Amino acid sequence: MSQLSFSSFDASLMVRDAQGRYLLATTDQILQAARQAIEHKLQRGASFTSPATVKEYLCAKQAGFEHEVFAVLFLDSQLCLIEYAEMFRGTISSASVHPREVVKEALRANAAAVILSHNHPSGNPEPSAADQSMTQQLRAALKLVDVQVVDHVIVAGSRTTSFAERGLL
Repeated sequence: MSQLSFSSFDASLMVRDAQGRYLLATTDQILQAARQAIEHKLQRGASFTSPATVKEYLCAKQAGFEHEVFAVLFLDSQLCLIEYAEMFRGTISSASVHPREVVKEALRANAAAVILSHNHPSGNPEPSAADQSMTQQLRAALKLVDVQVVDHVIVAGSRTTSFAERGLL
């Protein structure tokens, strides 16, 4: 995914207000529209076997947040999407993640696998020691109920880091 400059869009993207008037779109409105478009494009049953598809989806869902958001893609045994869930919201530099809650949601969704994801509002997609530790805790908890952790993707704007591609899983 290429780096985008929202300032180049501001002059050409318009939104309609409640009175039917067209106004210049804000960056937040553009990002919200992108999230809705990706949700419509990749609905339940979409295949997440391609790392590029996963990264595109997660960038559209998580780029632009000013706080950390931890989300999970719940997948079936064929790695097709059951559900995307934003599970925890945090501050500008951290989010508390509770393995028990992730396990409960995986069981509720009847997921066979998950892809974990969170954003770094700083713009740096490098995983911290805390990110790696939390991933191992989640992996161990989910393994107890036979749910595979396929990947953990960190989103920082249009840049991503995949734990699977780095051999961190």
